[in-house]
Amino acid sequence: MKPQRYQLKKDAAAIVARGEPWLFRDHLSSAAGVFEDGQWLRLVDGANHVVGHGIYEREGAIAIRVLRTGAEPVDAAWLRTKLAAAVAARAELATTTDGIRLLHGESDGIPAVTADRFGTTLVVASYTAGSDAIARYAARVLATANVVLRPARRRRGPVLPARVLRGTPGEVVTFVEDGERFAVDLAAGHKTGTYLDLRGLRRYVRGLPLAGARVLNLFAYSGMLGRAAELAGAASITQVDASDRALEFAAAHHVGDPARHRFVTADVFEWLPGLARENPCELVIVDPPAMTSRKAQVPGVLAAYRKLYRAAAPHVAPGGLLVSACCTSRVERATFRRTVREALPASFTLEHEVPVEPDHPVGFAQADYLKILCWRAS
Repeated sequence: MKPQRYQLKKDAAAIVARGEPWLFRDHLSSAAGVFEDGQWLRLVDGANHVVGHGIYEREGAIAIRVLRTGAEPVDAAWLRTKLAAAVAARAELATTTDGIRLLHGESDGIPAVTADRFGTTLVVASYTAGSDAIARYAARVLATANVVLRPARRRRGPVLPARVLRGTPGEVVTFVEDGERFAVDLAAGHKTGTYLDLRGLRRYVRGLPLAGARVLNLFAYSGMLGRAAELAGAASITQVDASDRALEFAAAHHVGDPARHRFVTADVFEWLPGLARENPCELVIVDPPAMTSRKAQVPGVLAAYRKLYRAAAPHVAPGGLLVSACCTSRVERATFRRTVREALPASFTLEHEVPVEPDHPVGFAQADYLKILCWRAS
């Protein structure tokens, strides 16, 4: 795509010069309104010096995603170098799993494109119209036996279907993590099929002393955390999610001993307050959806968190653990910790914070979306 010239305001040029990946709507002049969604831009300062290249978005808070700083163009050689660096950074992780995010968007220097490898299947997704071409190129460079491309979700117009670029991937594919095989719902799964970013929590749960324990897994999705608890020895695992399909997938793919698992299709926010308290659990996992895409929604989300963790706390047995998770960058890490701390009784103490996974690097402040805190009840 041939880039169009766009002159930045002084403060916007300074943001690009600092290497920040996004320009927000209020950083732009009204002149940007002439560009089409997905238009590539050559960004110049007041002296007409090229300071970078970016992708324009007509709607949403982010107005320009910076592709590259400086005057050099965005070309195939630059993209191959970025892709090679991203893959190299995951070399150690690849010795323990073949379920890896090979490319993590802006945090790997390639905006709005992710690439997840599940065994022999690669799923590449783009998140803006202007990044579709980059996604196709990344799919070709990173190709495995099977390659699926998920085009950007447009804010307007029909949802474009995923395309198979190579091979014959099935609706369900698998990957191995620390010797355990997990399944991915390519046909209708969240994100690119599953949550690779929760690998650290799965490993943490699998390493807990849960022999004979009771576990409550809220917002269970496809049951991978429930399977991790079973591998740790848990005797009774209740998994709750609003999606019948997700729980059916969990029962079909992430259960070793069916007698240990109970699946409940329900809205957790409505179901949890009515749950009887006579059988507390040694582990309660609370991993709600993001619930927000705009800053104005944050107060409501924090109120929902407080309600949720107050309702979950009575179901943790003395000495047990409560896992609290947040998956939106709109809620800052310190704010999330403080909110959960205030919602839980004083008898709970923060014992562990699960670090981010190496294939989900936090390359800039807004990329710090996933927070996982583990609280011990006394």
